[in-house]
Amino acid sequence: MQALWISLVVVFVAELGDKSQLMALTFATRFKPLPVLAGITAATALVHLVSVALGRLVGDALPTTAISIVAGLAFLGFAAWTLRGDELTEEESGKAARTTRNAFIAVAVAFFLSELGDKTMLATITLATQHGWFGTWVGSTVGMVAADALAILVGRFVGARLPEKWIRYGAAAAFAVFGVVLLLEPLLA
Repeated sequence: MQALWISLVVVFVAELGDKSQLMALTFATRFKPLPVLAGITAATALVHLVSVALGRLVGDALPTTAISIVAGLAFLGFAAWTLRGDELTEEESGKAARTTRNAFIAVAVAFFLSELGDKTMLATITLATQHGWFGTWVGSTVGMVAADALAILVGRFVGARLPEKWIRYGAAAAFAVFGVVLLLEPLLA
């Protein structure tokens, strides 16, 4: 249960202001919310299943102190990445806007490809090195889907008035705190 809640919170925070949220907003302006959310969920579940498998392989091969240090540094890197921000390229935005045939397939494929190597995938790999795979998988999937669902809802009602800069700062601060805690963990043990 701990793995589920930690993963849910970490990935939810990681997703705030991420390129995937921008894609969700773009798709939501073109399609009904339900197929968009279903496509996001399918792609996220698959990517995060691969992520936890990679995390378990790495976690079994490395000593726990090394994992904590690498994970702490990774989360500090995620903080810096989040501060930098993500934007959709014109090509990515165009793909989302042009696709009209099957919303579910379009969203699932776009999200699957955009999540490969993304910070939420890397965060899930990192979490899986220290927590149970199933809880990490479910928590990270739910966290990402919840963040993207929030983006769809907020985007439909609030539009351009969303203070993206403050969301990005808050997410970066949360990552920095997680990173510092993970770096201090081996020293305090």
